[in-house]
Amino acid sequence: MFPASILTVVAVVVALAPLPSAARDAVGPESTSVNRAISRDRLHRHVQVLAGDIGERNAWRPQSLRRAEEYIRSVWTEQGHNVAAHAYTINNETWTNLEIVFPGTGLASQIVLVGAHYDSVQGGPGANDNATGVAAVLELGRCLAGHKPRRTIKLVAFVNEEPPNFWTRDMGSDVYARAARARDDDIRAMLSIETIGYYSDTPGSQHYPPFLGWFYPDRANFIAFISNLSSRALLRRAVTAFRGASDFPLESLAAPAFVPGVGWSDQLSFWFAGYPAIMVTDTALYRYPWYHTAQDTPDKIDYDRFTAVTQGLCGAISALADADEL
Repeated sequence: MFPASILTVVAVVVALAPLPSAARDAVGPESTSVNRAISRDRLHRHVQVLAGDIGERNAWRPQSLRRAEEYIRSVWTEQGHNVAAHAYTINNETWTNLEIVFPGTGLASQIVLVGAHYDSVQGGPGANDNATGVAAVLELGRCLAGHKPRRTIKLVAFVNEEPPNFWTRDMGSDVYARAARARDDDIRAMLSIETIGYYSDTPGSQHYPPFLGWFYPDRANFIAFISNLSSRALLRRAVTAFRGASDFPLESLAAPAFVPGVGWSDQLSFWFAGYPAIMVTDTALYRYPWYHTAQDTPDKIDYDRFTAVTQGLCGAISALADADEL
């Protein structure tokens, strides 16, 4: 990393994190339209099915990836949703993004999109990365049921985030984002739910890219909201919305995409398409010892804190969809 790049990162961190206490105090109450409790047991069940029963699921294990697809479809269908399948082809293999929609009322053309990738890295069952993200998005479908948002809310399960498709045009999220841009969809907010299940109160359990540790806690007991520089306005609104819905510890960062970790998920595809997007994450490899290994198993997840984060996300997403401005 060049010195100028370091200075850019430091300047961004100083400007954005943490949000001042006044911003926390000014947050309004959680939307009263969403009051369904997130079930710890259901989150645990989703992670167990995806990472325990199905296990490794990716381009090298296409049958397992399709089992995961069918499981996601079945859960959302059981919740009463119509599940749209957006298929595309790579080398004669067909892959599918899955989507459910909560139509907006007053601002229906504006979209709040929440997504998580359902594949896992080669050689890993992918409990934290990213069965936790998928489980959260599945249960958001239940939590938001019956809510009539002002803006349209879309929940999407993306395929093919991991290698060999990572950072290519074959990522499921990239295919989706390019199609959305071609339709001129008005996506006002995209939240990528990426690896959100591991927490620790041990001093020194949280690590960072160079220099960021000067500004952030050394205990891995928080959830992080991360954006590129052009998505800073969305980041601030999302932080405010989450803090209005939950007292779970939250840290935020806006930084250039070249900072290691900032662009490591599906939000990158939406940045490339010109949409504002953030990543919601426990910071993955910066705290999780079993990241991208065969030991990324369901028993490693802190289900109590994972549940609390998902509950906060439900309230935050509702607040973003109903906000006067976005």
